[in-house]
Amino acid sequence: MAITRAFKYGDAFAVCIPAALAYEDTDIELEIERIGDELRIRPARRSLAGVVQKFASFSPDGLPYERDDQEQADRQAPS
Repeated sequence: MAITRAFKYGDAFAVCIPAALAYEDTDIELEIERIGDELRIRPARRSLAGVVQKFASFSPDGLPYERDDQEQADRQAPS
């Protein structure tokens, strides 16, 4: 467990997160919620809003790119 401090930052209340607990990515959105006397901070969940558009861009066979017709090599029957 780490000990940190909280302070007033403009109209907001800020918390210093010790380097040992910080996320590698410094440009990350965080969610914060209060549960009783605890504050929970975690990476923001990504919205699934763009997923439908991403899948709509796939070709009818489900691949995100066009595939060339390729001949299959003859296979030998198992002995």
